[in-house]
Amino acid sequence: MADLFDNVILCGQCGKEMFKDQIIKNGMRIRSAACEKCGKKEFHPLDLERYKEFQQIRQRPFRVKLRMVGNSYAVSIPREIIDFFSEAEKIAEEVEMHISEFDKLMLIFHQKVFKKTRLLK
Repeated sequence: MADLFDNVILCGQCGKEMFKDQIIKNGMRIRSAACEKCGKKEFHPLDLERYKEFQQIRQRPFRVKLRMVGNSYAVSIPREIIDFFSEAEKIAEEVEMHISEFDKLMLIFHQKVFKKTRLLK
C-alpha cells in the first residue's frame, strides 16, 4: 500500500506544495508536511495514531514479579508492550540493558543495536 507521504502534498489553505519534515517526540519519529508560505503544518495520521498508543501504554503502570531463574533474576514483560514494539519493527530476541539512574533499569529493544560484527582472524 502506498504511503500518503510518498506523494506531493498541497496546502489546503494556499495551494502551495508542502515540504516534508519530521519531529522526534519522546523518541518517536512523527512525519509532517509544512507550508512555507502560510505556516500550516500537517502530521502523518498513522504516526499520530501510533504516538497516542505510545502515550496510553506509557501512562499505564505495569506491576510485574521478579523471579529467580537459575542463578539470575527474571522479569516478565507484559504482552501489550511487546506487541507495541513488534508492530513498528521486528523485535530482537535480545535486549540491551543499562542502569540509567540509581533506581531505574532501562531496556533497549531496537534491533539495530544488535548488528553482529564479523571478527577478523
